[in-house]
Amino acid sequence: MAKTSSVTPDPGYAGLTESADGLPAAYYFDPAHHATEMSRIWQKSWIYACRSEEVRSPRSYKTYDIGDQSILLVRDELGVLRGFHNTCRHRGAALCREPQGRIAAAGIVCPYHNWRYSTRGELLQTSSYQHAEGFSLEDYRLYPVHVTEWNGFVYVALTNDPPPFASTFDLPLERLDNWPLADLAVGHVFRKTIACNWKIFWENYNECLHCPGVHPRLSQLVPLFGRALQDPRDHPHWQQHANEDDPKFKGGLRKGAGSWSMDGTPKGVEFPNLTPQERAAGHIYLTGYPSTFIVCHVDYVRAVRLRPLGPEQTELVVEFLFLPETLADPDRDIQSAVEFTSIVMTEDAEVCELNQRGLRALPHSRGVVMPEEYPILGFHDWVRSRLKGF
Repeated sequence: MAKTSSVTPDPGYAGLTESADGLPAAYYFDPAHHATEMSRIWQKSWIYACRSEEVRSPRSYKTYDIGDQSILLVRDELGVLRGFHNTCRHRGAALCREPQGRIAAAGIVCPYHNWRYSTRGELLQTSSYQHAEGFSLEDYRLYPVHVTEWNGFVYVALTNDPPPFASTFDLPLERLDNWPLADLAVGHVFRKTIACNWKIFWENYNECLHCPGVHPRLSQLVPLFGRALQDPRDHPHWQQHANEDDPKFKGGLRKGAGSWSMDGTPKGVEFPNLTPQERAAGHIYLTGYPSTFIVCHVDYVRAVRLRPLGPEQTELVVEFLFLPETLADPDRDIQSAVEFTSIVMTEDAEVCELNQRGLRALPHSRGVVMPEEYPILGFHDWVRSRLKGF
């Protein structure tokens, strides 16, 4: 289904000039297709698991599940973060039952039959009286999982051949160099389970047609969003206002505002190395499908993590990251920043659930991607490419 638009846009227009088919409706609720996506997308991508501070000290550990796969993250005695499947090599029992904790000095001990492993994954001891001929401890190391630490963020990959880490993101990683990401600490965590497919959330993230009706506070803070646009060039006649300084045409925060908070003012200690352009922008987004996006403000950073819990259920986690001096100052009202974004994310969750509830209509085979929704088309193309094996 492709139809030429009747609108003749200005040169440089970012939107689509032809309508495009959305993904099949069944992709959002069919259990068999969900299993395919878990295998071909989530098990073959870099997935954001946690902040480094959650496994900071030697022998600290954290477990993290991706679908039916349980991952064990362990900081070894030399400070190297290692990843393993949370599975004993004996008969497959889960090694660690708690979501996080500290490994005993003796090592990782299976609670079932007491096989013992080092924090580097080496099998040190079994509980058998003797080993059969040909049995070697060296052959039964824990199953490894790829782990990358980047600026305090921990990512894991279940595939034996993960893509280059930087290729996960839509911007060069150096774009965020002026933010001291590795030095930030978690000041608050927002968690919510959303009754929708994980792709529904990403589609909502990738368009602002919903912003005026769904996000009244955000639309006031970011006037361009109040026009149902994410970028000035999303409007077919953007050049009519190209030289105007009004944020509703050029983007950025409303005049007088400096960050995302209830009154628009920064609440944390501001980051000292930002350029004037970065301060004026109000927010810089770094997107890494399928699991995360990071939003940088002048005084804090938000790390948003998604995780499918089933075909029609998604876990949403938002970490609010501040400089330690912000969190040490009782006069800093970080709750104003937390409340503002929590309202926005709750509004998004509600409309995502609304979207999910309507998808099973018998005549609805798929949706349509509108001109301003070109990032959704890009996301759909990304999904299709992964389902085809790149």
